[in-house]
Amino acid sequence: MSDKKILNIDSLSLQELDTDAELIPLMTPEDEEEMNNEVLPETLPILPLRNMVLFPGVVIPITAGRDKSIKLINDANAGGKIIGVVSQKDESVEEPTAADINTVGTVARILRVLKMPDGNTTVIIQGKKRFEIDTVTTEQPYLMATINEVSETKPEKTDVEFTTIIESIKDLAIQIIKESPNIPTEATFAIKNIESESFLVNFVSSNMNLTVAEKQGLLVKNDLKARALETLRHMNLELQKLELKNDIQSKVRFDLDQQQKEYFLHQQMKTIQEELGGVSHDQEIEEMRKKGKGKKWNDKTKSHFEKELSKLQRMNPQVAEYATQRNYLELMLDLPWGTFSKDKFDLKRAEKVLHRDHYGLDDVKRRIIEYLAVLKLRNDMKSPILCLYGPPGVGKTSIGKSVAEALGREYIRISLGGLRDEAEIRGHRKTYIGAMPGRIIQSIKKAGTSNPVFVLDEIDKLSSGHNGDPSSALLEVLDPEQNSEFYDNFLELGFDLSKVMFIATSNNMSTIQPALRDRMEIINMTGYTIEEKTEIAKKHLLPKQIREHGLTTKDISVGKKQLEKIIIGYTRESGVRGLEKQIAKMIRHIAKAIAMEEEYNVKVTDADVIEALGAPKMERDKYENNDVAGVVTGLAWTSVGGDILFIESILSKGKGTMTMTGNLGTVMKESATIALEYIKANAESLGISPEVVSSYNVHIHVPEGATPKDGPSAGVAMLTSLVSSFTQKRVKKQMAMTGEITLRGKVLPVGGIKEKILAAKRANIKEILLCEDNKRDIDEIKEEYLQGLTFHYVKEMSDVIKYAITDEPVKNAKTL
Repeated sequence: MSDKKILNIDSLSLQELDTDAELIPLMTPEDEEEMNNEVLPETLPILPLRNMVLFPGVVIPITAGRDKSIKLINDANAGGKIIGVVSQKDESVEEPTAADINTVGTVARILRVLKMPDGNTTVIIQGKKRFEIDTVTTEQPYLMATINEVSETKPEKTDVEFTTIIESIKDLAIQIIKESPNIPTEATFAIKNIESESFLVNFVSSNMNLTVAEKQGLLVKNDLKARALETLRHMNLELQKLELKNDIQSKVRFDLDQQQKEYFLHQQMKTIQEELGGVSHDQEIEEMRKKGKGKKWNDKTKSHFEKELSKLQRMNPQVAEYATQRNYLELMLDLPWGTFSKDKFDLKRAEKVLHRDHYGLDDVKRRIIEYLAVLKLRNDMKSPILCLYGPPGVGKTSIGKSVAEALGREYIRISLGGLRDEAEIRGHRKTYIGAMPGRIIQSIKKAGTSNPVFVLDEIDKLSSGHNGDPSSALLEVLDPEQNSEFYDNFLELGFDLSKVMFIATSNNMSTIQPALRDRMEIINMTGYTIEEKTEIAKKHLLPKQIREHGLTTKDISVGKKQLEKIIIGYTRESGVRGLEKQIAKMIRHIAKAIAMEEEYNVKVTDADVIEALGAPKMERDKYENNDVAGVVTGLAWTSVGGDILFIESILSKGKGTMTMTGNLGTVMKESATIALEYIKANAESLGISPEVVSSYNVHIHVPEGATPKDGPSAGVAMLTSLVSSFTQKRVKKQMAMTGEITLRGKVLPVGGIKEKILAAKRANIKEILLCEDNKRDIDEIKEEYLQGLTFHYVKEMSDVIKYAITDEPVKNAKTL
């Protein structure tokens, strides 16, 4: 059935009127009988209809647009209100003649004529009886014709087949109404309330989705049963079409609705973005494509970018993967592919920059200048991987900035301390939520060039976790033969790192993976002497702290003597970090006096230093007297530079056993055991009675027991301490020693000599005892570091005793 309104003619208002509506009169069987008994006039005005067929009993509204039709309606409405209604054969004909209309039509009564707001005339008519045109008598001012009534053949009331057909028509009509979402449910009640079989067939025929020709074919059928059967056939076909349509719609409705929803939302978002001055999705894609054309990419990278950009273009901006894909493409566009800063090859200027920013560090400066010289001559060189090794506070990290300025390159620094995830170096795969590139690629992007100076700070403090080994991931980064195609998991492409100048820093080489250590050039940066620290404080630390505390050189002046007092009395380190803190503390003291308008000395005195910093804290840790037997000064290497330590031994009556205290490690305990066994085996040659060795217990102690101590440097000190105790002879004053021993009486060389030498100088040591093989280490140390020191080189343990033990009396000497 057609999607028309079903309105009651008795309650019709102008607002409800629609030319596509069907109007149902309250027709009873008596009304139908009365209508059938009406006598038709012999001549009727004929009203042609373009696109509809009127059936008997059916009420329809029609709009009259042609002048002839309007005159016909007005004349008929003023007269008997009876007209003949026929359908046109061709609805496109504007002025139909007798040849253009069907011969069979329906006599209609004009029920109401309405003047519409748009000026047209709408007339409501009701079909009465069928007729056939006999002769068209005139065509002006409208068609007039003589007619003959067409009778209808009705089946007997006992015809079961006809009754079944009528019931089927009702059932199908109700089913069609339910299946069609556009037909109101009121139509169901209208169908049920129709009592006349003839009117039911006519009403359903009028409302079906049929062509004018098909409806005309139903109208001309005289046999009501045949017309009902043909109507039922059309209804079955219409129901099948409707069910198929609904089935298809139910299958595609969700996808279609979802797509339409996303489309409309996308269009709204696009409009909002444009209104706010933003960039729409399509504009963003085009900008990326345009930007990509200006990149210095090889064919492989260019093809990969186009592929990934096409993938983004096909994506819905609302899905989660869209943001990751866009970030990926933005990374590709932001990376400095083939973009290099121009190196400055003014070697004289580079030397000035390095000397200006750092005092000392001659080996490092020389290596940088050598690199620049080769780069200047060749103009293309794979950058070396330098590793600056030394204690904290000696300037390893800060030298990277100076190198970058000397070369005219960008400066990048990342801290590797505590890094335990391989993805921090290589990046995450794009498939993971929150994926991002590794810190290497991120830093290169931030630098904006492919040849920055890249400082890898604290490379010795990398650790391994359940997410891989970062130090192994660094192997590719720091290998000049591999890093030209460094692969980042997020980028999924090789990136050239061969022009990057990597500078690593480390406090302890033993914790660095051997394969990683092999790829780096180690440059040793040892601690500073007191003289060097004084110059660093004067040229760098003091001006920096004065500036940072809002003062000027007119407000405070610190002399060289006072700086030395701070260095000696308040710091004991290889670097200058602690020294800077003490200088800052002293300047804060001055700043407070200025702010509170108190009197103070512009030129700082020794008393001012003590007032600001308190009593000296480190002088007690200098060399202590060894007036008693068994006290020896040893030299040790630590991760923060060299240090001195005291080894003490004492004898007590017993059975020749040995005990040790002082939080000693396995190696130091073994050194003590070897020293005691060597003394027992060579007691007579050392001037010791064997009975004394076997009748006295020995206790060895290394003070500051809370600090763990271990290493192969205390063997000679252990031996000297035990011999001093057994002989009750004092060790030579202001002497320190380092070296390992063997059971054969040999003295072995040890490492960390420069750090130990500097520690000895800080402790006011005058003589140092070393293995003869360590003489080559002394030769590499600057002469200024060695001033005021006397070195004794030994091969055998007997030489150690000869240089270290004196015949001077000791306090409270025991008689053994």
